[in-house]
Amino acid sequence: MNTNIREKQVAEKLLQIQAVKLSPNAPFTWASGWKSPIYCDNRKILSYPYVRDFMKSEMCNLVFETYPDAAVIAGVATGGIPLGALVADQLKLPFIYVRSKPKEHGMGNQIEGVLQEGQEVVVIEDLISTGKSSLEAVQAIRAAGGNVIGMVSVFNYGFDAALQAFATADVGFKSMSNYNAMIELAVEKGIVSEADMNILESWRDNPGQWGR
Repeated sequence: MNTNIREKQVAEKLLQIQAVKLSPNAPFTWASGWKSPIYCDNRKILSYPYVRDFMKSEMCNLVFETYPDAAVIAGVATGGIPLGALVADQLKLPFIYVRSKPKEHGMGNQIEGVLQEGQEVVVIEDLISTGKSSLEAVQAIRAAGGNVIGMVSVFNYGFDAALQAFATADVGFKSMSNYNAMIELAVEKGIVSEADMNILESWRDNPGQWGR
């Protein structure tokens, strides 16, 4: 599928199930304390079978197109775990998942499942914002002997800080949709106005200070 068509179709599905909410004039507050005119909850995908099937199919296509040598699929806790499991099942590849930190009991694992030395791993995320948690998962896989060849996510905000962090970590990534596609579609559908679009664009340019 053409990249731009995929981005738009995925954005449309996310808006359809209200996984993404745009509220330029009554911003949300993220866990980080950032004020944001957008809130993205891709876990809602799991509750809509036809949307879930579409997302699984497109994510599998993107993995296959971009990383045909993938030997293992890894999901990042928590949003990337169910999506990663769906992709691994469809592609008939082994699946592992990565906790945010090692367990404090039992075996003390941070990575669950079987990962062999040198295996080529594609990491699945539901959302890439700053990239911090995603890259911590990459580091854990590398430390365990896996070779991370890339990451695929449902949605990506396109923050400069994230782009720089991924480049520094030497990790390539692909996203099925992104912030630009989302706000363009929202304007096209009349969900937000042209004036609101300016607010949305200014936020993305400096999210840490926006609204303060």
